[in-house]
Amino acid sequence: MSKIKPSKGAPYARIMGVGGYRPTRVVPNEVILETIDSSDEWIRSRSGIATRHWASPEETVTAMSVEASGKAIADAGITPEQIGGVIVSTVSHFKQTPAVATEIADRIGAVKPAAFDISAGCAGFGYGLTLAKGMIVEGSAEYVLVIGVERLSDLTDLEDRATAFLFGDGAGAVVVGPANEPAIGPTVWGSEGDKSETIKQTVPWTDYREGSVEKFPAITQEGQAVFRWAVFEMAKVAQQALDAAGISAADLDVFIPHQANMRIIDSMVKTLKLPEHVTVARDVETTGNTSAASIPLAMERLLATGQAKSGDTALVIGFGAGLVYAATVVTLP
Repeated sequence: MSKIKPSKGAPYARIMGVGGYRPTRVVPNEVILETIDSSDEWIRSRSGIATRHWASPEETVTAMSVEASGKAIADAGITPEQIGGVIVSTVSHFKQTPAVATEIADRIGAVKPAAFDISAGCAGFGYGLTLAKGMIVEGSAEYVLVIGVERLSDLTDLEDRATAFLFGDGAGAVVVGPANEPAIGPTVWGSEGDKSETIKQTVPWTDYREGSVEKFPAITQEGQAVFRWAVFEMAKVAQQALDAAGISAADLDVFIPHQANMRIIDSMVKTLKLPEHVTVARDVETTGNTSAASIPLAMERLLATGQAKSGDTALVIGFGAGLVYAATVVTLP
């Protein structure tokens, strides 16, 4: 018989507050067209993107995360000292160690929280949310800060016609805390490593360091393969998340998919047969693809503009490099 005492966590977990930060510089498609042979009409028709935000040298991964986190903590009605865990999902923090989560935790005033980074691409927010839920139910933290943050402008090849227009910068954060009823459903997540070449970094950092390539590494992708996978396979994952939560599409108030591409979003809405009353996040038009930051940024904007409200039931799904994915149903804060 085990001598270990059972964990004494909360029965459930919920998102209590959300915050976002978008860099001050707004970059229209015209700027992108200075380095690729394309047109504003082509970019909008292929992606739905009209503008994106690019960070200044001062708007670092840490600085943007601190701004978003402060808003989320205030929105949750708690103090930084109550944060017991900080989880940061990013692929664009260029210092391998220590984890940027430790610096962010210190900057926001958290007191000795667990702090670590994860790399799960555009599904990173869903991964972080699931880990935070586990920490709260297990009892190792009462409140956990989950941050998705990217400076993808640092990893964009402005001469790559397939990707130059896609990426933006920003940070989104949520506070996850205890709940007396289910407010974060079961997560449907996974990976398909056999498709890892469809979204990837062009070359390892070591190739650049050793001088075997002249261009700084960037993100590249096989657009058509990614589109087909996202539309057909991720719609199935989204349906599985609805099933796992015990609800149907008709029970939803909001749909917040990863803001990868407007065509992908619209195709998923059609495949899932979402009713007209469901509000769909289309933040990609003015924010671009911000990878791990895209879902919390879209969530923050929907709530701030009144398109969604506290207590709404939302389906969230992230998918990207790996290929990895994560979907769940949540109650909005």
